Formats: sequence, C-alpha cells, structure tokens
Amino acid sequence: MEDSDPSLWFTDTINPNFVQLHRVRDSVYSGKTSFQSVQIICTSSFGRCLVLDDKIQSAEADEFIYHEALTHPAMVLHPQPEAVFVAGGGEGATLREILRYRSVQRVVMIDIDQEAVDLCRRFLPMLHQGAFEDGRVELLHLDARDYLARSNDKFDVIIIDLTEPVQGGPACLLYTREFYSLVRERLGPKGIAVVQSGSCTLGELHVFTAIARTLRSVFPAVLEYQAYVPSFGGPWGFTLASEEIDAFSLSPEELDARLSERLAGNLRFYDGVTHQGMFCLPRYLRQELDESKTVITDEQPLFLS
Repeated sequence: MEDSDPSLWFTDTINPNFVQLHRVRDSVYSGKTSFQSVQIICTSSFGRCLVLDDKIQSAEADEFIYHEALTHPAMVLHPQPEAVFVAGGGEGATLREILRYRSVQRVVMIDIDQEAVDLCRRFLPMLHQGAFEDGRVELLHLDARDYLARSNDKFDVIIIDLTEPVQGGPACLLYTREFYSLVRERLGPKGIAVVQSGSCTLGELHVFTAIARTLRSVFPAVLEYQAYVPSFGGPWGFTLASEEIDAFSLSPEELDARLSERLAGNLRFYDGVTHQGMFCLPRYLRQELDESKTVITDEQPLFLS
C-alpha cells in the first residue's frame, strides 16, 4: 500500500520506546549546517515543521502554544519589559511574541547557527512573520554564553529557547549551573529568566527536573510550569527564575487586563485562565521536582541519547 512507504513518513523519536509518525506531504529542505542537521518538511497533520537533528522543533499548526507559553508569563509578570535577551529561537517565533509588547525597546537575539536561521527566514515566514526585520532587533550569530560573559548589559527578561542538550550539539553548555549564573548576573532589577525545559511526559522527566534543580541552585525564586504541545508528543516544561517572583500575583482578570494594555494583537493560547492552569502542576510532577538531586555543571553536563 502507498501509505506503508517509509519515504512518506517522518519518524520523530520521543524516547527509545515511543515514536510519532508524521505523514509527509512534501520535503521542503534537507541538509546540514556546521552545527546540526536541518530539515523542513510539510506534514499532513501539522503543516510545515522545522526539524533539527531529527527532532521536531516547531510545527506550523501548534507552534503558537509553545511560543506563547515560553514568552508571555515572564513578559507579563515583569513590571515593564524594555530590554530582552534571547538565546536560540532560530525560527523567529519567540522574537515575534516578544515584539508584540509595546514597552520593548531592544531585543538581542543570539543564535550560533546562522545557516539554520537563514533557512528559517526563507522557508518558515509563517513562523517569524517578519520579526527579524524589526528595528528593535539585534541578531547576532555568536555563542550565547560567551556573549553574556563578555557583556555588561542588563536585561529585563532573558529567554532561553535552545535545542535539547544532545551530545556534540551546540547547546550542551548552556544548560549548566555556570551558564545560569551568568544569566542571573545579566538580569536587571526585578529581571526574570525563562528556560524551555524539555518534556513533562511521565517517565521522561529527567531533563525537566534536572533543569529545575540546577536553576534552584542559582536563583532564590524558581517556578516550573507546563503546556501540552501535540506535535511534541505530550506536555512540555518551562521554568521561570528570578530574585523574587509569584506566578499568582495577578488574578486571571488582572493578567488579562495587563495583556490588553501591553500587547499589540491577540493571543491564541495564553490568557489569565491558561496561566493559572499552567502553574498548577500535578502531584506526581511536584514530587519528582522535589526529589530530584541532579545539578547540571560544566564538569557534568546533561546529554540526551
């Protein structure tokens, strides 16, 4: 049968015992950069997808869930976000969400892989929606850790939107206690950092809990949350870190009012009610977070197989 032809399907390995098959309508691009493999495919269920090192990073149909969940809690809880730093985020969708805020005056985006960013700019315009052309954006193709170590700039919000720490990949040393210490130093007063933190699927929590435990070893206030992203195969984790932060300092109505005042355009996923739900983690997940002992360091980085 035609549907059994493996060339018509993309296999996304969630873990060694769980894969998702996506029917491929068209292969838009396939190649390698200096840092990673890049594919852009068009699937029947999720539209165009960015695939890095054989893992789906963004899917046209549901990327708004991931990028709104990543960006807006930190941005809306900060009293007045003007300067924002982004590590990673090569498809430009995180940038798109940041630039919705009228208060934002400067965004420094660091993605080491210029080739991958150029491919996203060319083939995924529905994701970045012209964000790279905004005059507030400084796009640099450097090592984000080296930039923060050398910079004296302070940022109101720092967003870490990196690929997962695959051994030999470009992001491994940007998940460590030493890197998060640099992030803390570069935050201004009342500054907030947010880190994409991996899968929250039951049985696959080691990355999520390790990131949270590592951030807890650096920051006095750390809050974990999750959102279900269908193309990722389950719930996905995020972590806020700051000197002092309360996820429930605003009621749903107050948060909606703040979004309405600060944002240009409407959101599809995130609002006051959604915010409350994302931070209400189930009991088993809270227990896993409390019981985790793993702290990621330069000497003991965390690798996915």
